[in-house]
Amino acid sequence: MKLNELSDNKGARKNRTRVGRGIGSGKGKTGGRGVKGQKSRSGVSGIRAYEGGQMPLYMRLPKRGFNTPNASKYVEINVGRLQAAIDAGKLDAKKKIDAAVLVEAGVVRRSRDGIRLLGVGALKAKLDIEVAHASAGARAAVEKVGGAVTVKGEK
Repeated sequence: MKLNELSDNKGARKNRTRVGRGIGSGKGKTGGRGVKGQKSRSGVSGIRAYEGGQMPLYMRLPKRGFNTPNASKYVEINVGRLQAAIDAGKLDAKKKIDAAVLVEAGVVRRSRDGIRLLGVGALKAKLDIEVAHASAGARAAVEKVGGAVTVKGEK
């Protein structure tokens, strides 16, 4: 089999219907919209949610929780990922590790509002790391090998 011999299965791709292109096409004149009325005109979109004065479904269903509009977005990283980066030679365990160092090393793409350290994986190297948040497991894993976790904003 060659790349130039590949093709779709029969019926996998369907041509779009060209609406309003003459009565011979079968979808001419009114374009499948019927005759007159609000639904036959353009720009009508919100009519689907309207239930004729009855309380709409989206308002009848219960609402729960609250979405904070300006919630902080942290980049999560596991201690196992840090160890992998150290083993690969991307990070130097002897130097202080913070968000800028992690981005520069390519361990995370961007730091957003800070780094959140999580405790999945094993850590062998002694680290001095500064993060915005650290889970109890991650803190224990770093301190177990003799390292230190500094959390910004914490005394």
